[in-house]
Amino acid sequence: MGSRWRQRPDGSNWGDFGPDDELGRLNFLTPEVRKRAVCYVQEGRTFCLSLPLTLPGGTVVHRLRHPPRLAALPRDQEGALNYNYALAKENPSATDIVSDDVVTLATQYSTHWDTFAHVGQSFDADGDGIPESVYYNGWRAGTDIVAPDPATGAAGTRRLGVDTMAQTGLQGRGVMVDLCRHLGRGRRLVGYDDLMRILETDGIEVERGDLVCLYSGFGDLVVSSSGALDGANVHPARCSELDGRDQQLLQWIDATGLAALISDNIGIEALPARASDAERNASLPLHEFCLFKLGIALGELWYLSELADWMRQRRRWYFLLTAPPLRLPGAVGSPVTPLATV
Repeated sequence: MGSRWRQRPDGSNWGDFGPDDELGRLNFLTPEVRKRAVCYVQEGRTFCLSLPLTLPGGTVVHRLRHPPRLAALPRDQEGALNYNYALAKENPSATDIVSDDVVTLATQYSTHWDTFAHVGQSFDADGDGIPESVYYNGWRAGTDIVAPDPATGAAGTRRLGVDTMAQTGLQGRGVMVDLCRHLGRGRRLVGYDDLMRILETDGIEVERGDLVCLYSGFGDLVVSSSGALDGANVHPARCSELDGRDQQLLQWIDATGLAALISDNIGIEALPARASDAERNASLPLHEFCLFKLGIALGELWYLSELADWMRQRRRWYFLLTAPPLRLPGAVGSPVTPLATV
């Protein structure tokens, strides 16, 4: 029993890493796990696993997430691009020309990490019959998560934020699961049986602390669209997506001990999820299971195409993955520029 809850969700690991844990399965990224991952570096070649952060373009993926806006940092009347230091009255003999800019962006617009503060649930953590708004390990909405500052009105989560995630040194063994090769580029709801056939065919074993990458081919659509992605390719996505309602699949995710699930598609799981007979349920069941119950990080809209092609040709599936988010206190998501080293 934790200090913030009297009962935890069925199948969760709340409290297993300590009453105040904020890292969940990222605790499995130990020095030993990182040293093992380095052993898969044979050529020293790197692959950038991020889309350009201006993609997918527009608001076709999420109506509230707009593309980043880049501008010159305001400075005097000249702005801060190609600013001539000699214009500064205190240093008229300077020869320096400098540029500074500012960006406004939705932290989960393009290639990004979801933190455990991204998706919580209405759950009776107190055991009094009344559901509370809570997140992983019982951290509370409004006090721990996105709590407005009474003086400024600014919102920033005090717990489960991306800065906590950044300090873990997010690095470990990446595992490439090539859904596109085995299932094609059409829409496919991927359950436990499909996934096990792929892993068995390719001889892949997922182990504790692994960072599992699912290549669906959606990233190819995003890049080829050049920022003009067709909404018909997004809702529903024209790619493979995990079936978040498949209980056997969720049990496998739990049993492996994997630390993160990553995909080149929008949400890793099918959006919307399959209909359920339950009276009340999560609309994002895989997010509920990973972010809310187990503390498994989710990476979405990554660019896996070039790495997947390179590994497919060599029948290799493991690599060193380095993917720290921004150390931005208070944020619930973060852009990321992941590097795969092979």
